[in-house]
Amino acid sequence: MVDKKFIVAAIGVIVALGAVGPSLAQMFQHAEAHGVQAQLQSRFVRIDGETWSKQSVHTGDTLSVSGKFVSLVNRDLRGWYTVYGDSSNAGNRWEIVARDPPGNVITIPANAVVPYKLTIKALEPAVYHMHTQLNIASIGPGLGPGQTVVVTGDPIVKPIPYTNVVYQSIVIGVGYAVTFATRPWQVI
Repeated sequence: MVDKKFIVAAIGVIVALGAVGPSLAQMFQHAEAHGVQAQLQSRFVRIDGETWSKQSVHTGDTLSVSGKFVSLVNRDLRGWYTVYGDSSNAGNRWEIVARDPPGNVITIPANAVVPYKLTIKALEPAVYHMHTQLNIASIGPGLGPGQTVVVTGDPIVKPIPYTNVVYQSIVIGVGYAVTFATRPWQVI
């Protein structure tokens, strides 16, 4: 049978924690994050030395992010890099002005270090938590450490290139037609 002293001690501890618990919770500061998950840190290429030129800009202004892509594997990799911006208004509107190395797709040689610089223009005001994002072919994305950037000013509205929308719609339609015509048993 359970000792009465043990029961009294257990009840005493429960009552004490109930009284002190809420004040202990207030002693610790509240912390928030934007949900970047651990798997977004690549095991294939590490983003080192990510540096942002500014922490605050006005819409229409440019800022640059630079750093190094460090290959962690013994084979060449192909990928493309951009910026990822997380904000409360879900705007995330940035325009890429310049890339170094240039081009949409880059090669990262095996066990090499590739310096990069990306210049972007702010198009929509918000508080963004920005990262360099490197998307490696057949592997997926990886993010740099990140920096908070505050954008003020009026939104810049870019015209919609309707010719591109029409062209893409035609290509998608042709793809569906070919799929339906050649594999009708897999579509149903």
